[in-house]
Amino acid sequence: MAGSSDLIFDPWDPAFVADPYPAYAELRARGRVVYFAPTNQWLVPHHADVSALLRDRRLGRTYLHRFSHEEFGRTPPPPEHEPFHTLNDHGMLDLEPPDHTRIRRLVSKAFTPRTVERLRPYVHALADELVAALVRKGGGDLLSEVAEPLPVAVIAEMLGVPEADRALLRPWSAAICGMYELNPSKETAVKAVRASVEFSEYLRGLIAARRREPGEDLVSGLIAAHDEGDRLTEQEMISTAVLLLNAGHEATVNATVNGWWALFRNPAQLAALRADHALVPSAVEELMRYDTPLQLFERWVLDDIEIDGTTIPRGSEIAMLFGSANHDPAVFTDPGRLDLTRGDNPHISFSAGIHYCIGAPLARIELAASMSALLRQAPTLALAAEPRRKPNFVIRGLEGLTVEVR
Repeated sequence: MAGSSDLIFDPWDPAFVADPYPAYAELRARGRVVYFAPTNQWLVPHHADVSALLRDRRLGRTYLHRFSHEEFGRTPPPPEHEPFHTLNDHGMLDLEPPDHTRIRRLVSKAFTPRTVERLRPYVHALADELVAALVRKGGGDLLSEVAEPLPVAVIAEMLGVPEADRALLRPWSAAICGMYELNPSKETAVKAVRASVEFSEYLRGLIAARRREPGEDLVSGLIAAHDEGDRLTEQEMISTAVLLLNAGHEATVNATVNGWWALFRNPAQLAALRADHALVPSAVEELMRYDTPLQLFERWVLDDIEIDGTTIPRGSEIAMLFGSANHDPAVFTDPGRLDLTRGDNPHISFSAGIHYCIGAPLARIELAASMSALLRQAPTLALAAEPRRKPNFVIRGLEGLTVEVR
């Protein structure tokens, strides 16, 4: 049944952002779909509906393959935001078939099981090295010293970004991802546009360099595929590289610090993990479910749909609440409890359908590698200071996580 969410769902309230899960329970009790006026979106909080809608072809990440802004009843974005939208709208996450199919087919060659497995020794060696440095210092910020450099280095290595340039990537990514929050501010938009311009220029230079001197990296592979007849515009190459860099580390960084913060708050579970490192794979899945790094995923309604007797017309926007779906008691027994031995765990933290995260197998390797390294090398790892949560709602993370090795 549809209705107003009142103040149950308040993504700008720090108290809600700190712990949205009790509010999600109230939202699920309201019904299967709830209209939220401040963002003009329909909130979908139940696991079964989110899972089904992620696979529903009547919804799309874009509508521009079928309608103009005017035909769809939407106001075009302001002209000054154009660099951000050009960059964002040509990446496969915001495209629909046939363009999505064409680009994903090319990129998926870099994420075959064999390719990802080949990266495993590199990921584990780098995780061991980063954790060893943290241990030598007796602790530090787990986010900036382990959680962040690991996935940034891995995806940069895949794309062929030189080591000296990698420090540029995270600030650009953070500025661009600010636009994925609900009703982003003018200041956020200005930063995102600037980062889009700078990131795009940097990648144009990298593509030009790889045209002159191809390597074994993904950018060289995309250029080669283009030259062999798989048409990929330069803008699509740039947007694909940015998407892989952003998506390739943003969720992994946040899943790492959210996960360790959850472990510190659940000492019995942490003790069980320390006693049995074989729990690492199921712990990674449970921590992704328990405190979901991507809380909300938006889709446009391309053709009228009906949810529980409510017609949601074409031109509407649906906000699928991943965090709520991952705490739905219809699917997860005692969802508010962290259980690292949870066997049946169909969380949707990596999405589903044609937009299922292409890098999910690599993310799992990275999360397991850093967790294993910390369990082995820092068995006495402890929280040194209460962390501050980022004010963002959609992309859920911490400002930092200060730890000590006792």
